[in-house]
Amino acid sequence: MGKRWRRVGGFSVVVSWPDSPYSDGPPAAPRSNARSRAAGLAGMALILAGLGVAGYAAATQIHASQPPPSAAGVTRATGHGPSLARSAPVSLDIPAIGVHSRLLHLGLNQDGSIQVPSVTTAAGLAAWFKGSVTPGQIGSSVIEGHVDSYQGPAVFFRLGELRPGDSIDIRLANGVTAIFRVTGVREYAKDEFPAATIYGPTQNAALRLITCGGAFDAATGHYLGSTVVFANLRSSHRPGSR
Repeated sequence: MGKRWRRVGGFSVVVSWPDSPYSDGPPAAPRSNARSRAAGLAGMALILAGLGVAGYAAATQIHASQPPPSAAGVTRATGHGPSLARSAPVSLDIPAIGVHSRLLHLGLNQDGSIQVPSVTTAAGLAAWFKGSVTPGQIGSSVIEGHVDSYQGPAVFFRLGELRPGDSIDIRLANGVTAIFRVTGVREYAKDEFPAATIYGPTQNAALRLITCGGAFDAATGHYLGSTVVFANLRSSHRPGSR
């Protein structure tokens, strides 16, 4: 198997396929329901690998916090837990790190790579990956965001500061707010990105937040890894409810 890198809006997506003169590249994205599409991406490792060549991190030498080993926690729930009906996410709030973001809805590019927010016009916004379940459904719901931009910190600059037990609130189009609790925060090197763990099926309503992480390589303008936050649905409420 060979690896080839695609660079999209400051992110890099690595896909693997047989080294053959007859290979047409990575398989086309499944066109079934959102859950099976997300599961199918288990073989495609999304590596958020550097934003801002000669940009904020290189110019200021101010880098995002990285999660310590003590924040690793767990990546999977042991039980089923609560779940919610499908409803598109509208906004994201993470009180512990001061994040409030309207959520973009992004899918796949024509070449099968994952779309990401524009680093020039939408670095302050997070994006829900439409190929995953909506937050609160059974499965892995994926939200991505930039860590920095050419101008300064981006929406997930402080993501590595989260700790198990912190709250992540996502307002849905049907008026429900899904309340998740962080179970673990981990950093992965590019070549060790656990795609099956991030995108694979789960028995509970899970959430994954992803951004760039690791050391910043000023020579290439790339981060050397990814920071991933794992969380599970704990409860939900509607406006005006207790």
